[in-house]
Amino acid sequence: MQLIGGIQESSSDLHNVPKTKHTKIRYLIRGVFLMDLIKRLKGRSILYLTIVALIASIIVSLCSTDLMVNSPDLSTEMVDLEEYIPGIIVDLKYATNDNVFGQPVYSIDKAYLRQESAEKLKKVQEELRVQGLGLKVWDAYRPPSAQFRLWEIMPDRRFVVNPYEGFSYHSRGVAVDLTLVDEKGQELLMPSGFDDFSSRADRDYSDVNKQQQANALLLEEIMLKHGFISIYYEWWHFADEKRDSFPVVEEEELPGR
Repeated sequence: MQLIGGIQESSSDLHNVPKTKHTKIRYLIRGVFLMDLIKRLKGRSILYLTIVALIASIIVSLCSTDLMVNSPDLSTEMVDLEEYIPGIIVDLKYATNDNVFGQPVYSIDKAYLRQESAEKLKKVQEELRVQGLGLKVWDAYRPPSAQFRLWEIMPDRRFVVNPYEGFSYHSRGVAVDLTLVDEKGQELLMPSGFDDFSSRADRDYSDVNKQQQANALLLEEIMLKHGFISIYYEWWHFADEKRDSFPVVEEEELPGR
């Protein structure tokens, strides 16, 4: 789960993104409009010319935005972590009965992240492999609808984002819950299990042994090194440091949907 959610993104915004094939037409319309306006204002005062310059700058800005939005950028695509990162283990808790609900919460059984975030996680996995360790993922992308169910069971902002105020970074595809495993895939000793809502789950570590603390700190250190941030109340939770750059992803937008 996640302590802090971002500003809620409207799902309709995702469907109102202009299509690439129409971009040239929009540019032409904007250009014709600008040229016509310049002809009409020819010989007018400095005030009118200033207005023309302002309108021109706005049009240039809009065109730049179109290019940014419509340019194919694989870093924003959602990818399946098991396919993208060699050796990573996925145990998607909310797709099974092994969670606080005792029943599946997700209708998906794959762990997805934005490609840019997945690439960072891949580097974490590669560095851990050198040490004879690896990653096990408990949660990644979260369908927005599932956030409401989680809030019902745990309406505590320390652990769950209130979906009526905003969605978790999980729903943006830029947050992941995970732990460390050894070469045999066995989980290392950590301060607590997944979704433990006691004080043992936080980063105080005064109530856990030295080995649990060391393992949690190792995980945090390597995740931060490769572009993630941590939160205080959950040692297993990390979000991409660029988390606010991405909108919420609807389930039907996942690959193969």
